[in-house]
Parts: sequence; C-alpha cells; structure tokens
Amino acid sequence: MFKSDYIKALDDYKKARRGAAVQELIARLVGNTEDTELSSYDEVRQQLQAIEKSAEHLEEIPLDAIVGSVGRYHDFTRKFLPKSSINEDRWARVMASSQGLSGLPAIEVYRIGEVYFVRDGNHRVSVARQMGNTAIQAYVTNVEIKVDLTPDFTPDDLIIKSEQVKFLEKTRLDKITPSPDLSTSKAGAYPTLLEHIEIHRYYLGLEKQQEIPYEKAAANWYKEVFLPVEKIIQKRDLLCDFPDRTATDLYLWAADHRTSLEQQVGWDIGAEAALTDLSDMHSQKRKSGLRVLSKAINWLIPNALEKGPPVGTWREKLDQMTILEHLFNDLIVAIDDSSTAWQALDQAIILSKLENSSIHAVHIHPDLTEGSQDEHSSLEDAFTSHCQNAGVSNFDFMVAAGEISNVLCDHARFADIILLPLNHPPGNEPIKRLSSGITSLIRNCSVPVLTVPAGSTPLKTILLAYDGSIKAKEALFIAAYFGSQHGSTIKVLTSVIGVANSDSIQKEARIYLDRFPIDSQFIISQVSVSEQINIMHQTEEIDLILIGGYSGSTLIDVMLGSAVDKVLREIQLPILICR
Repeated sequence: MFKSDYIKALDDYKKARRGAAVQELIARLVGNTEDTELSSYDEVRQQLQAIEKSAEHLEEIPLDAIVGSVGRYHDFTRKFLPKSSINEDRWARVMASSQGLSGLPAIEVYRIGEVYFVRDGNHRVSVARQMGNTAIQAYVTNVEIKVDLTPDFTPDDLIIKSEQVKFLEKTRLDKITPSPDLSTSKAGAYPTLLEHIEIHRYYLGLEKQQEIPYEKAAANWYKEVFLPVEKIIQKRDLLCDFPDRTATDLYLWAADHRTSLEQQVGWDIGAEAALTDLSDMHSQKRKSGLRVLSKAINWLIPNALEKGPPVGTWREKLDQMTILEHLFNDLIVAIDDSSTAWQALDQAIILSKLENSSIHAVHIHPDLTEGSQDEHSSLEDAFTSHCQNAGVSNFDFMVAAGEISNVLCDHARFADIILLPLNHPPGNEPIKRLSSGITSLIRNCSVPVLTVPAGSTPLKTILLAYDGSIKAKEALFIAAYFGSQHGSTIKVLTSVIGVANSDSIQKEARIYLDRFPIDSQFIISQVSVSEQINIMHQTEEIDLILIGGYSGSTLIDVMLGSAVDKVLREIQLPILICR
C-alpha cells in the first residue's frame, strides 16, 4: 500500500462521512430517519422466522441488494456510508488496499429473499460503494422464509412481512392452497384477515353443525370468500384505479365499505356493489375540481329539471356483474301508511317471487324524532307481517330522513328497481310538474321505477309503449326479459302521433323480439299512447304498462308535458318506466 493511496483514501473517507451527515440531516428534517438506517439481520430473522442453511457458495451479488448487517447496522447508513463511529484509519486502509492487484476480498453474507445482510465485510461494502462499484464477490448463506423480501423494503414492510409470516403459520394457506397471493401494503391487514377467517369458521360451524378445524376453515374462506372477490377485482380491472394497492387491500377495503353502506342503506349490498361504489367514489375524487361547481348548479336547478344519470347506466351495471341469475335481485319499496303503499308492496311481492329477489322497504320521514319511533315500529311490524303472510323470507325495513326522491335515488345505487305507490301523479300544469316528486325521481333515478296507482297485477300481459327512442329500447329489453324468462305476453304499441315512421319502428321491435320464444303482438295506433292504452285496458287484459322515461328536452317536457306524464295521470295500472 502506497502512502499516496492512503492519503487519497482519507479524502475519500471524509467525502463519504459528509455524504452520511447530509443523508442523516435530510432524514431528520423530513422526519423519516428509519429509511436511512441499515436493517438488523437478527431482528429480520426473528420477525420472519427465518431458517439458516449451513452450506455457503461464492457468487457476485448486487451492492444495492445489501440492506443490513449482522452486528454493525448502527455504523453505516442504508447506502453504507460510514457514520462517526467508524474508525477513519481502518476505513482508509481498506480503501487503499483495494487499489492493489487483488482488489477487495470476498465478503460473507446471509441472503433472505432477494436481499443480503453482511456477516463479515461491512467496510469492504462501504468502500466498494464509494468506488462506484455495482457488485461484489460474496460467500452467500441462504436463509429460508415464507414470504418475499425485496431490496426496497422499509421498516413498515418488515412489520407487514412479520404479520404475513404469523398469518401463514396459523392458516397454513401456503401449504394447503397453491400459490395464494395475499400480499398487502398496510400493516394490520393480516390480523384483520385472521378475524375474517375466525368469523367464517364460526358460521361454517353453525352451517355444518360441528366444530371446524382452523386450517380447513381458512382454506374454505380463501376459496369461497376471498377468491370470488379477487376475481371481481381482476375482471373489473379495479387495481388500475388503485395502483398502490393490492387485491387483499381492496378486499379489506370493500369489506369495511360494505359494512358502512349496510348501515347507511339498511341491507347487505354484497361485495361486488361495495367495490363498484368504491371505484365510483375514486372516480369522483379525481373529478373533485368540478364538484363545487356541480353542487352550486344542483342548488340552483330544481330536481325536475336535472338530466339525471346517462341512459342505460343500470344495464351497464348488470353487464359488469360476475354473477347474474335474475334482472331484479334487489327491490326497493317506498312504504308509508297509505293503502296504495301496501298495494305497491303486493306488487313487489309478486315480482320478488318471480325473480327470487330481496325486498327492501324504505319509510321516508322528512324529520325523524324520538316521538315518531312508535309510528315507525308499528309500520315495520305491519310490513313484516305482510311479507311473512305472503311467504316472503328475504326482506328488511329501514327508516330514512330526507326528501323522498333524493333518498330513493341514493338507495337505488344498490338496487335494481324501485316500486312506489302513485299517490301524486305529475300535474297538468308546468308549475305542478316542476314540483312533482315522481317527475324528479324518474329523471334522476339510476334504475327503472315501477309505480302502482291501484291494485297489484300478476304481470302476465305487458303492454310496451314503443317509439324507438333510446329509453324505449331499454323498455324493449325488459319486455324481452319478461317474455322469455317468465312467459309474459308482450303487446307492442306505437302511436303515429309525433312519430314519422311508425311502421319501421314496429319492424325494429319485431325483429328484436323474434330472437326470443315470446308470445308477442304489434299494434299501430292512430290516437295518442294514453288514449290507446285506455281503450285496450277496457277491452283487454293488461297487467303492466312498460314505457321509456322522459326522452325530450327537460325544459320542454316540464313546460308542455310528455307522454310519460299523461300515462301516469290517466292509466290506473302498474307502470314500469325505464331510463
């Protein structure tokens, strides 16, 4: 070793020390000193329950993958810059000797996952990095762990990995299930997953009427609970909306959100709906700059003049569902103490038996008080008795405060149809239509609305008012569903009034319905839709009117009225309005 090499090495040491001091200062200023520290091998080994192997072999390893040390993790920074505790002379001698022909001798390391911990040779690693090297020769001893560990891991990651190891020790999912991917980005997730498994085990035991071994319950939870949610996440490509999260993160997030929504809407909405709502909320946050303006506009514009959600939104939701046996799985019924409310419930019961669906009754009160509790309890008891006497098992009842159309539209996000008594149809004057609750509901609701002005019907014969508009095509879709799924007879009515090509419109509907085994009839009328429906209602058996929602300009519809308003006013039959 030449004296000049040693002097130069001393300068290199001072540069390295200044670099370490700068790193430590910045870390203190930002309050993140842990990310500049080397990791302790013993701590990592104990936390991850690592098992050392006795054999070692010589190989070249990347310096960036060396993240810790066996005993000297306090003496160097994460990038192996020397701290004040490192002797200047020893470091400089290692640097100076590395300039010779032999270079740096091989170090000794433990490998855990994709990272290395120095057993012998900390100074050599520090010198090699200061020289700008990217790799170093090392005698490597492999250490086995149950989880992955990468060079970018942080102290928080170590906590997560430690929890993951304990999770796998308890569940043994890595042994009994091929390659389970349950990675997470947040500490505390694995203890929560263990709680989920314990709850699943409890209910599985009740179902099987026997004690379920923990490992068997864990495997069943993974197959029957976690994997279906993960498949929804993958199919909907939800991880693109949350790039910093894993499928396990979204599973847990959806579970919490599902519980919150259940308390909000009054029934279990399911994991898929919870994930959809989370994705929608995320999209809304990305558009937060527009929300203030949107709220101001909504405050200025009456509900009846709002455009409402895009046409066919509810069908897009159906198309995204991974499991779909029926079109109307969740029915919302607006309940009050009027006689027509119970007729609407009867209609819901008929539909629920056809569709095997759940009935969610919502009693909306403008101002909930302690004094109104007796009224609500009495109404709930009557509702429960009504459902039980009709042989319905899937039902629930909730009370909500607010304006009727707003509450129903909010709850419609997690349902497939709304049924309500038609106590106050749209008036015949603009000011009455402007203040009409049913008009606001039809315009702003994201799902079809079924109004019941009188008694319930069996839905065997459906009259479709069809004018070829976009919303009428949504109604045509539902007509095809009822005809093919439940054997309903479909009568397609087109009026020449206001329509230039009634023949081609009827032909379009005929071509569509001919694809299904449906008993269908086609009528072209010379009078208005409402007049023709009244004529047919007096002479023929009709159970349901199916019609598209408002299709004209919002302001024109309100000022001049529309066919929908006229049908709602004049026809004493259940009317299903589609958007």
